[in-house]
Parts: sequence; structure tokens; C-alpha cells
Amino acid sequence: MAAPLLRLPEDLPAAQRLSWLTATVAGPVLRRPLGAGWWLALAAAGAGTLVMFGAILWLLLHGTGVWGLNSANIWGFAVANYVWWIGIGNAGTLISCLLLLTRQHWRAAINRYAETMTLVAAAIAGLFPILHLGRPWLFYWLLPYPNTMDLWPQWRSALVWDLFAIAGYLIFSLLFWYAGLIPDLAALRDRAQGRFGRRAYGLLALGWRGAARHWQAHHSFYGAMAALGVPLVISVHSVVGLDFAIGIAPGWNESLFPPYFVVGAMYSGFAMVATLAVPVRHFLGLQALITRRHFDAIGRILLLGSLVMAASYATEWFIGWYGGDPAARTLLHYRLAGDAAPMYWAMLACNVGLAQALWWPRLRRSPAVLFVLAAGINVGMWLERVLIVTDSLSRSHLPSQWRSFSATIWDWALLGGSLCLFAFLFLLLLRFLPAVSMHETRSLLPPADPAERRRP
Repeated sequence: MAAPLLRLPEDLPAAQRLSWLTATVAGPVLRRPLGAGWWLALAAAGAGTLVMFGAILWLLLHGTGVWGLNSANIWGFAVANYVWWIGIGNAGTLISCLLLLTRQHWRAAINRYAETMTLVAAAIAGLFPILHLGRPWLFYWLLPYPNTMDLWPQWRSALVWDLFAIAGYLIFSLLFWYAGLIPDLAALRDRAQGRFGRRAYGLLALGWRGAARHWQAHHSFYGAMAALGVPLVISVHSVVGLDFAIGIAPGWNESLFPPYFVVGAMYSGFAMVATLAVPVRHFLGLQALITRRHFDAIGRILLLGSLVMAASYATEWFIGWYGGDPAARTLLHYRLAGDAAPMYWAMLACNVGLAQALWWPRLRRSPAVLFVLAAGINVGMWLERVLIVTDSLSRSHLPSQWRSFSATIWDWALLGGSLCLFAFLFLLLLRFLPAVSMHETRSLLPPADPAERRRP
């Protein structure tokens, strides 16, 4: 028999289930203090964010030469970080949309912070292409603004593709996240103790009263947005893959890249959801709502993703060998036995090897084990992005252009600072907005009367 999606208190009367659920989700937002741990985490994340701003200021003063770029590696960490962050951002909305369309009830416990993860990660990802421009204050040149300077965007440039892809995706994700949040904002409005809280949540709730016509409009709009979200996310990350596939560097000019990047985004996104689920569950007291059955489902998907990634790596090796291109074979040898070999084998261990532990149900359902494995997968996916960006440029067609990439302290400061900025924004959103969807989780409650039909 499958484990329940909700773990209700044994002595909880049926008539109090709805109020218990609302209090559990809304408690950290309205009444329950989050304690010193939340403040310490927020302070640490804020300090790291200041380091990121300092690294950006240093970049603006001295230019992109402060990074480890050279005559061959002209992209470096900035583009690798962009691809990694946008992959995590794409996955949150894709996960929520797919689980909604396939009527997976367990999504109710994870979709809210997965969508929140999307917004924060996509916003951070958008910073890196702008910083990589060299003159980021001229980023508006990528926009089709009125032609007063006789300058139009270069539509064959990957930067222009990324600009429109990220902007369109970010707007869609914001609308989808906000639409799902409206009923919960109304619940917070009705339960807020202070006058400011009632007014703020009331303004954001847009007059929601829970009427039948409100629910009908909400379900229609939310379902239509989910149906639009799946092809949008796939197309957006396919564009990121095409950024590389249009290049002539060995290892890039492959038709495999668009689906390969979409699968990688799903894999890294589910890993980040699992990484966030464990601390969110623990520190917000949501053990009754995020159960071991949720971890089991996430673990199964991560296991499947690891097998697909293994097949992708094997296909990449086969194409490099069977194609007969000397440059491609040189790159393959460089990855497996060259300067970057330790990073490459570490990537394989994180992305393929670690997840094989998820064949065992006991490990799959353990929050601590899944947290460690998911964190390792996130590291492995970041290594993959760095290797994609730097390896092909380090071993291009001309041996005279062979240069190895070496990151500087400013590369690492920007990466670490972006992680701290993600944590800072995520902590703030969890403090003022519910981490779990109240109105969707209510449908999982068993009916008070056994004869009552279960809501779909």
C-alpha cells in the first residue's frame, strides 16, 4: 500500500482538518517566528550577496580581463553560470506545468517553491550575459528600440536570442506563479493580524472571494497557462542549446544539443527541488505535508534523469569517435585524459554515479540521503556547463589557439555571490509567502464523511 501524501495528526478531528492545514502552511508567514536560524542564514546570504556586488563593481572598473578569459576562452564562467542558472530556472516551471497537466497530486507540496526557485534563478541567470558584454551599460543595444543611432540588433547573435528567450520566459513564469498564489494570498489576507498585512495581502489578492466564478476562471486560466508553459520552456532551453550548436567549435556543432540541454535542465531542476525540499520541510515544520512519498517520487525522476544523461554522454562519445573528425577526437581525448580530465570524471561521478544509489527505495525515501545526492548532482551539472563552455574552446581546430582556462578569484566570487543572492531572495520570499499551495493541498485531505466523493 502506498504511503499517504499527507500525514495527519492521529487525534485530529475531521472537522478541524482544513483549519489545521491552513495553520500549518500560513503559520511561518503570519504567526510562527522562524527563529535565530533563519536570521543567521539571511545574514550569511546577505554577506555573500555583498561580495557579489563587490565583484560586479570590480568588473565594471577594470573590465572582463579580471576573469580568467584568454584569446581562446572568450566565454568562461559567465556563460557557464548563465546556462546553469537558466537550466534550474527553466525546470521549476516545467516541473509544475507537467505535473499539473498529468494530474500528479503530489505536486501540491512542491510546486510553490519550485516556481519560486524558477523566478529567482531566471532573474540571476539574466545578469550573466549582460555582465559578459564587456560594456554592460550598453545592454539596451540588444533591444529593437527606435533607430535613432542607425543601429539595429544583430538577429543572428545568440545574445539577442537569449534576451528575448529569458525575458519571455521570466514574464510567463511570473504570471504563472502569481496566478497560483492568488487564492493563498486571500487566505493570508483573511487571517493576518496587523492592518498592514491585511491591506498588503488584500491588494495582492485582487479581490478574490472564493466564489464559484472565481474558481472557474482560475482553473481555466491556470490550466491554459500550464499547457502553454511546456512548449515555451522546451523552446527557451533549446535556444540555449542552439547558442552552442550554431558554433563551429568541435563538440558544439551537434544536433544533439537542444534536447540534451532540455533534459539537463530537467535533471538539474529536480535536483535543486530536492535540495531545497529538505531544509524547507525541516525549518518550516512541513513534515506532515512533504512526506517520504514525495522524496520517493523525486528520487525516481532523478534516477531516470541520470540514465538519460548517461545515454547522452555515450552518444556524444560515439559521435566524436565515429564522425572521424580529428578535432572532435582530439577534444574527446582531452576530456577523458587531458588537463580537464579530473573535472570531467568528477562530472560523470556526480551526474551518473551518485544517482545509482536511488535504485534502493530506502535510500530514495531518506531526506538526508536525497539531499546529499541532489547537492552532488547540482555540482555535477555545473561542472558539465563549465566543461561545455571551456573544453571546446581550449581545443579548437587550430593547435596554435589551444589555451587552457583557469578561473580567477573574481570568477569564483561571482559564482559564490550568485548562490548567496539566490538564497537571500528565496529566504525572503518564504518569509512573506506560503511555501506550499494551500488550496491545492486541501484537495488531498480525506473527506470528513467516508461516503463523500473525493475531489479531483
